[in-house]
Amino acid sequence: MIRRWLPHPLLSALLALIWLVLNQSVSPGTVLLGVVFGVVLGRMLDLLDPPKARLRHYPLLLRLFVRVVLDIVRSNLAVARIVLFGKRPMHSGFVAIPLQLTDRYGLAVLSCIITSTPGTIWVSYDSSANILLIHVLDLVDEADWIDSIKQRYERPLLEIFP
Repeated sequence: MIRRWLPHPLLSALLALIWLVLNQSVSPGTVLLGVVFGVVLGRMLDLLDPPKARLRHYPLLLRLFVRVVLDIVRSNLAVARIVLFGKRPMHSGFVAIPLQLTDRYGLAVLSCIITSTPGTIWVSYDSSANILLIHVLDLVDEADWIDSIKQRYERPLLEIFP
């Protein structure tokens, strides 16, 4: 009975918590609306019936999370330095990255990593050729970007998502 109303209890709780944080309130009405949103959206996800994600190497997942947080901080500082003190001309551009990663959840995580890192954005993904196209704010060395994405993010994701 409870599983029918809450097919994804963790997701429902997370959505309700996000609702409360975004509204910056814990008034009874806000809490009630957050719970309703969490339950309804959790049930809607169940209707979509997505395939289950298979994860391995949880310690590696934690290390990747820490690496991404540090990279985001470092990129924020680099972009701020470019914007505030940019003395040399900036050359933005596109980089095509051949991927080995094909798992849909791994690709979703990779897209979140790249898009949340200041100075880069996921532009497109060609699933037939398995090519990722990103835009880089300050493109100095294309080969360095390809190697960095593949080694820092794709390689661990290949181990996490079999």
